[in-house]
Amino acid sequence: SMPSEMLMKIFSYLDAVSLLSVGCVNKHFYHLANDNRIWLKIYSTCFQPKRTIWTMKSDQAEMVSLDCAALRDRKPGYWKKEYIFKQIAAVKTRVMRLVKPVDPYTGLPCKNKEAIKASGLSWIIVLKDKNGKEHVMEKTKLSFKDTSVTLLWYSTSWPCLHILSTLKLFGVTPLLPEQSRTPSKNGPRRRSLIAEYHLANLTESSVAVGADKLVQLFSLNPGLLVGLWKEKNEIAFVMASLHYHQHLERSTLGSSTVQYALPPNKPVLDDIDPEHGLHDYTLHLDMHGGSCAYLCGTFRNLFCRKGDIENGYLRLTVVSLKDNTKHLPLTGTVGLSWETDVFKGNVKDCYMMDVTLLDETGKPFWCFSAPVYMELSSKTSGLYDYMGQIYTTDYADSEGKVCVELIWLEETKEYLIVNLVLYISTKKVNNWYGTNY
Repeated sequence: SMPSEMLMKIFSYLDAVSLLSVGCVNKHFYHLANDNRIWLKIYSTCFQPKRTIWTMKSDQAEMVSLDCAALRDRKPGYWKKEYIFKQIAAVKTRVMRLVKPVDPYTGLPCKNKEAIKASGLSWIIVLKDKNGKEHVMEKTKLSFKDTSVTLLWYSTSWPCLHILSTLKLFGVTPLLPEQSRTPSKNGPRRRSLIAEYHLANLTESSVAVGADKLVQLFSLNPGLLVGLWKEKNEIAFVMASLHYHQHLERSTLGSSTVQYALPPNKPVLDDIDPEHGLHDYTLHLDMHGGSCAYLCGTFRNLFCRKGDIENGYLRLTVVSLKDNTKHLPLTGTVGLSWETDVFKGNVKDCYMMDVTLLDETGKPFWCFSAPVYMELSSKTSGLYDYMGQIYTTDYADSEGKVCVELIWLEETKEYLIVNLVLYISTKKVNNWYGTNY
């Protein structure tokens, strides 16, 4: 019942975020909150046009004579869109400046954490039940590594597992990020779909990776870990590991319904080198348990001979069983740390594996971050230098495989990597280099 003129006067005192929020109340508020005169004032305050269109009186911004050219023939909401586009462009410029320096060891931007903060990026999961109702889980804990970020959601109000159908992972960015304060979850935001997982028959369709006294862990591809309470068989927490190269663009450039697809690599043909695409790979490997690091190293000059190409895979040997000078110990007690509002624990013999394989130009070629587990092997050690049980860790996706062989050293209470081999799909190599193996 309040007159529009009075509402317009009130709206003229609001900042951009509040004005966008009030426009969601109803259609009447939406049309009033689109007023070009209000938005031109906000735009002018932030971006300082060449011509002064308002003056200051008693420390209060009062519009006195708006430039006719700036308002004439402009559709309602024009200056709102201009303001939003310019703010987004300013944020992109800040972020691009941060991601420009590249780490020579990982081949990735070395200021990813600062770029995430500058963009206001955060992540949410949306659980959808069989009736179509959505449950949004906001609370998350972040753990940053050289090439990935690990996200942990926990809550006391998870919906029952048996009524859930899907889980969607979104990157969320504020429409108008402000450097001076943390973005509000009630403010206008954009969602970018990263991945979608089906939760029907979770324990049957996923891979069990370990358990402790309280929870069981199940892995879903790509890179998602769901912890279930043992007694209730209900969700205790959800953990996701996102590789920077794979997921930062997907966290910001997708839509709420469609995932962002990374652009294909443009192959550079090389008629001189007969083994183009078979040598000079660099691997950056990080094994961690969320907050604890067990191994972080860079391995250069990896190669594959043509005779080692078998069953559609290139073989890249990183650590050889025969060369004990390159065998690598894992520091600390290997396990995946988890926590909730009340409980916390550590599931032994499983961890996060971050793989960043660079091509001969230092460009990210194959990257992933995923939960893996160590399995006791039936083999016995054939190495005279080591006596202990053998464990294996395997990972596979559509682009390649990782096979790790470890020995448990009882005397020093540590694992030792004695064999580490990457298998890269020849289909991926052919598409990347424009070759034919």
